[in-house]
Amino acid sequence: MTIAPTRRSVLPQTPRKTGAPWRVGVLFSHSGFMSVIEETQLHGTMLAIEEINASGGINGREVVPVAYDPASESAAFGHYAKRLMIEDRITTIFGCYTSSSRKAVLPVVERLNGLLWYPTLYEGFEFSPNIIYTGAAPNQNSVELCRFLIETYGSRFYFVGSDYIYPRESNRIMRELLAANGGSVVGERYLNLRARPQDFLPIIQDLRSTRPDVIFSTVVGDGTIYFYQAYTDSGLDPRTMPIASLTTTEAEIRAMGFDVGEGHITAAPYFEGVESEVSASFVARYKKRYGDDEPTNMCVEAAYFQVHMFAKALEQADSLDTDTLRTMVLGASFQAPQGQVTINSTSSHTDLWTRIGRANRRGQFDIIRQSPAAVRADPFLVGYGRATARG
Repeated sequence: MTIAPTRRSVLPQTPRKTGAPWRVGVLFSHSGFMSVIEETQLHGTMLAIEEINASGGINGREVVPVAYDPASESAAFGHYAKRLMIEDRITTIFGCYTSSSRKAVLPVVERLNGLLWYPTLYEGFEFSPNIIYTGAAPNQNSVELCRFLIETYGSRFYFVGSDYIYPRESNRIMRELLAANGGSVVGERYLNLRARPQDFLPIIQDLRSTRPDVIFSTVVGDGTIYFYQAYTDSGLDPRTMPIASLTTTEAEIRAMGFDVGEGHITAAPYFEGVESEVSASFVARYKKRYGDDEPTNMCVEAAYFQVHMFAKALEQADSLDTDTLRTMVLGASFQAPQGQVTINSTSSHTDLWTRIGRANRRGQFDIIRQSPAAVRADPFLVGYGRATARG
């Protein structure tokens, strides 16, 4: 589905005897430096909407997306969220990847009482009754990743991140987890979100000098591709000093080259390699819709299942009124491709699975560790004391 940049796009609205369509907002970039991942979230959202409409819609009414392209600009997310709610009179929005874009939308949905469905891992330490968080919180990825890396590679970490909210806050959490387990940070560097390939060369030189056990990357967007490519070009070896990330998915691996990504580590609730009938069916439908060479990823999966959870709640509520709909959303469960997930009624975050994968030469991740069930969301790390040691 092609959507013209910064212009509204809606599906044909055929008059129905059963009532007017359900109109929802969609805010994901399909241009700019974040499009490598946000466009996949757009695809997951649209696939779910198409499936819902193909099965008869919700209570006989189709779902019509009103979509804008914020073009990777955080301020544009806030601008379009306001347009959706005031001009388009829409109360439910699916969207945002970066924390800065979420922060731009948050005051809009709070002030106008909308509901943002946010399908991206983030740094935690936030709660809004106007956001449903369906991406991983730190206790669902950072805690287990830190434990695994220390056990497998060592406790000397080097942080490399994009320069905005999420990387700095995620690194703060990882630093505290390391300190609680006798680890240390031997270097920390941040780059502009629009960093160019050559901007990563001084970091590669510093990595050669400091020789950390692990590189913890919170680089996002096109910068991820440039960083991993610079690493490979320099001859560094993931078997002895891997890049570990919470943000590097199958989409970025495909863009950088399978050989470049091979051997590096990611923690995520979902990988395409999850072995289940639900996941296999989801992957097959996604590839049928977007092409056999288009991989799924954790962001696609969250963007996809959150729409289905919305549809389930809307069927019960039969209203897009935020207060009415939220009541049906909190506590709801769904059999997602990653496994059974539940919207935690106390935090508006989602109980998700924890998995650690190592990228292989096929552009997929071999799952090397996973939780036996969904991990209860704890966005403020209340139950962890910031330590990875098991109590």
